[in-house]
Amino acid sequence: MNWLDTLLQGVLLGGLYALFAAGLSLVFGIMRLVNLAHGDLIVLAAFLILLLVSSLGLDPFIAALIAAPLMFAIGWLLQYHLLNRTLGKDVLPPLLVTFGLSIVIQNGLLEVFTADSRRISAGSLETASLQVGGINAGLMPLLTFGSAVAVIVALNQLIYRTALGRAFRATSDDVVTAGLMGIRPNSIFAIATGLAMMIVTVAALYLGMRANFDPTAGPARLIYAFEAVIIGGLGSLWGTLAGGVILGLAQTIGAAINPEWQILAGHIAFLIVLLLRPRGLFPRAVD
Repeated sequence: MNWLDTLLQGVLLGGLYALFAAGLSLVFGIMRLVNLAHGDLIVLAAFLILLLVSSLGLDPFIAALIAAPLMFAIGWLLQYHLLNRTLGKDVLPPLLVTFGLSIVIQNGLLEVFTADSRRISAGSLETASLQVGGINAGLMPLLTFGSAVAVIVALNQLIYRTALGRAFRATSDDVVTAGLMGIRPNSIFAIATGLAMMIVTVAALYLGMRANFDPTAGPARLIYAFEAVIIGGLGSLWGTLAGGVILGLAQTIGAAINPEWQILAGHIAFLIVLLLRPRGLFPRAVD
């Protein structure tokens, strides 16, 4: 058994989980919204990319570029006209509404695309590999991890170096005071969710090219995203990447020991972190 290869594959798998989780982390960090439909929105974006690829014959990456603004619009509309109405001190309304949204998306996709599993064809990219220190690493996993790092870097630059980012931080800290300073929290929240949906599109692109998916695949993606966010620390984007890597490492090591242990090993790693560090490894400082 080549443990170095196992560790490398675990780190690269963590990049995919970090992409699943980054949008969830962004939304929670800004408006404390737990979106139970997040996984289903990833699957929705994957089907949208598949539709563009199959109907227009586009390259998957070009299709994702077209799908991203469409997903931004979906996220903006959902947040501005639906989810903003649920925000408040009580956490139950957003949970109930996003749970209902999850059911609606799943059943809508089943009606349109049936229950058959699908995959987005990436051509020769699916089997291409590079030699890294004597180990062959798939080009697709490397691109996935690189995209995850790029997304985290871009989000950090946006949040800490732009006027929009200052508005995000202001509304996250104190919605009332931000409103008094001329910021429109409802619009800021809608933009944040729109950006999260663009990240969801990137995650959906790699999900669709790396694995089969069907209309009911969303809840499993949501679990991985939650675990990565909580392991890394709520509200921490770099922590989300670390959480994804830890989850990926746990799964690949578990699979190397016994293929039946892959998913279980990830859940066990999550529980261990939760027991030792309930706020995650790198929680965002709060007052």
